Amino acid sequence: MKASRILAGAAAASMIAAAAFAHGGATGVVKQRMDAMAAIKDAMKVLTPIMQGKTPYDAAVIGQQANVIGNHAGAALTELFPEGSLDKPSEARPEIWENWSDFQDLAEQLNSYSEGLALASENGLMMAADTQSGSMMQGGMMGTQSGSMMQGGMMMQGGMSGMRDLDSLSKMPADSVFLMLSQACSTCHTRYRVEN
Repeated sequence: MKASRILAGAAAASMIAAAAFAHGGATGVVKQRMDAMAAIKDAMKVLTPIMQGKTPYDAAVIGQQANVIGNHAGAALTELFPEGSLDKPSEARPEIWENWSDFQDLAEQLNSYSEGLALASENGLMMAADTQSGSMMQGGMMGTQSGSMMQGGMMMQGGMSGMRDLDSLSKMPADSVFLMLSQACSTCHTRYRVEN
């Protein structure tokens, strides 16, 4: 469980660091997508300490911030990437359009995981359940879900699309869904954002 929390924190931190955009001189669709990424970054800044147990758990705040992310995900995100929109200060890579279906899939993952996080917001944190009941983690729903997440990083290594079922996500601890959301962000930035 500790490794899961550390991984979630690291993924979110790298996403936040990667999303620190310099908007200087941005116009049109490039500015619109930078503004959308800034909104996602701000939501992640609120969510990360909650998921790490550093600030009080508040399901309403989690749901609200998940909705902010969802408002900028899926088609709302891909619309902000018309082909060839690489004008400075854009940090988009041309590979976005070379691998458009992969980019769309990542945008849809972000949408699904943000909606799943909003639905799972009342479930609390996996680490809280772990400290309250070791047996829950051994054989209950949380043990099954988190165990499948942890096995060899399978879920993080390309098995994410199988976990986009909202019913499944809604039953998971919120920090487990947040981990998948963070991973979708990190994967997209690694593949499609120019590193500074």
